[in-house]
Amino acid sequence: MLLYIVGIVIVVIGVAISIGLHEIGHLVPAKLFKVRVGQYMIGFGPTLFSRTKGETEYGVKAIPLGGYISMAGMYPPARAGERPLTSGTDAFPAEREYEAEESGRKRGGFLKAMVQDARTASADAIPVGAEDRVFYKLPIWKRIIIMFGGPFMNLVIAFVLFGIILSGFGVQTLSVGSVSQCVVAAPSTRTSCEPTDPIAPAAAAGLKPGDQIVKVGSLDAPTWEQVTALIRKSSGKPLDFTVIRNGETKTLAVTPLRTSRETVDSAGKVVKDSAGNPVTVKVGFIGVAPSYPLVKQPFGNALPTLGNNIGHDFQIIGTLPQRLVQVAQAAFGTEARDPNGPVGVVGVGRLAGEVTATQGVPWVDRISFLLGLIASLNVALFAFNMIPLLPLDGGHIIGAIWEGLRKTFNKIFHRADPGPVDIARLVPLTYVVVIVLGGMSLLLVYADIVKPIQLQ
Repeated sequence: MLLYIVGIVIVVIGVAISIGLHEIGHLVPAKLFKVRVGQYMIGFGPTLFSRTKGETEYGVKAIPLGGYISMAGMYPPARAGERPLTSGTDAFPAEREYEAEESGRKRGGFLKAMVQDARTASADAIPVGAEDRVFYKLPIWKRIIIMFGGPFMNLVIAFVLFGIILSGFGVQTLSVGSVSQCVVAAPSTRTSCEPTDPIAPAAAAGLKPGDQIVKVGSLDAPTWEQVTALIRKSSGKPLDFTVIRNGETKTLAVTPLRTSRETVDSAGKVVKDSAGNPVTVKVGFIGVAPSYPLVKQPFGNALPTLGNNIGHDFQIIGTLPQRLVQVAQAAFGTEARDPNGPVGVVGVGRLAGEVTATQGVPWVDRISFLLGLIASLNVALFAFNMIPLLPLDGGHIIGAIWEGLRKTFNKIFHRADPGPVDIARLVPLTYVVVIVLGGMSLLLVYADIVKPIQLQ
């Protein structure tokens, strides 16, 4: 139980640090571009402690699952002469952007807090003389840098963690575990070869234990299930096995032999006929068993790993409605959870706890898994924040890009500068986004409790 809790704590700390660095990704360029930053906060809810340095209050809140910086004038005034609004950036959309007590306002509900983020007057009044140190007056490229700084920091964190995993721990790689020297026809139970037994195709072709399998036929980086299926249907047909042996790449032609093999059911038990004899089937056979040793990779291989994770997360986001329906069907029905589908904070904590507490698993593997989990969460933070909807970073970036396109269009046609885009008018859409995200979070929490994703 103690190890289970340790795993959860490690992930919570990792997430909190990731969020803190995400907000530093916003804070540093904002400071460099002279924008007045009133607060830098990790977490949301009640403030545990804070300290003011210069014009910025730095602090930690009770629930370490969010964070923000509050910048002066992130949204332009609705009409000329009004004061611009102070608001903030988020790593998660559920946090309050600033302390309501500072201006004497009462705390509102969740939706009210979101509206305050987009349209209500700032709790931190912009001091006299700082009217030009507001976000919306910055050149568009500077605004984009500030808003992209947070998600970019998540990419940096993920890249570093993936690099540590690949080069320091290694990754499980499909390899040849053992090679049979002969073919023993089913249903014989012999474990040794006789002179009359044919040589196993793998041994005849020169495959050796420890060979790293990188390609079989047209299958690049195949799984063992894919290799087995290809072998079984390729009796008498040569298959090229591309392997790495002692750092050298070799291609060996292996011709599966047609032989009898016992049929097994989905539970792995031998199927028997009415007379009690094993049911056999003619399939291709080469005589190898797999192994999955940890193989260290160059640090630079973290880049394609990062790219694959980004693509996977955007694919999930693109099919999110369908995947949420599947989660609901699993949570309220008999279907199993998709191990590659969305998972909530409860599910992530459970996975971390289970892996850390699993007996018989080397500590190297446990640590590697936890680092990989935190790296994947950072990729998810990047992908999630890049969704072009308020109050996410992607919404502010799209607003800046649209403003740039509008200014360019008007300049080409010699029209007056239309001024900044008032993205605060998207408050109704923000309501919808918040409601949807809140419902999604509740569904995932419920599913993670009643139908958690199982470790393979």
